[in-house]
Amino acid sequence: MTIDPVINHMKQLQQLHESLLSLSHKKTEALKTNDVTGIQQLLIQEKKHVQAIEKIEKQRERSVAQWASEKGIPPRERTVSELIEILDGEEKERLQNAYEGLILVLADLKQQEKLNTELTQQSLQFINMSLDLLQPSLQSVNYGGKETNHGSTAKRSIFDSKA
Repeated sequence: MTIDPVINHMKQLQQLHESLLSLSHKKTEALKTNDVTGIQQLLIQEKKHVQAIEKIEKQRERSVAQWASEKGIPPRERTVSELIEILDGEEKERLQNAYEGLILVLADLKQQEKLNTELTQQSLQFINMSLDLLQPSLQSVNYGGKETNHGSTAKRSIFDSKA
């Protein structure tokens, strides 16, 4: 058996991650424009991509296990880096190229998702600040019984009027 099935799975993973990166860029734009329905639709699409990635990753793991058993390599979890060290020639180069392509896409995706996380956090901070401005704090509400200030001067209300 050749290493071709593993390389094919890695190329499929790269394509799915590139598509996920595209969705992530769209999500950034939706976050900037505050398009909640667009974000919801993108999250559904992302979930489908993640499920497909998990499926392909399991297939890749099975292909690696099958290849390793046919080559007489001890059955344990193999990483792509270990396979690259074992292989030589054209197969090694092809696997190395597929691996590097996938790593580059993953790095871009990680950076884009970090940006989306920061945008989401900023939006939440803005919402919390807006709510704080609209709702009075409990200390500023003057309804109810008198507060006792032990040793401190009595607080004045916001309205300083004489009746």
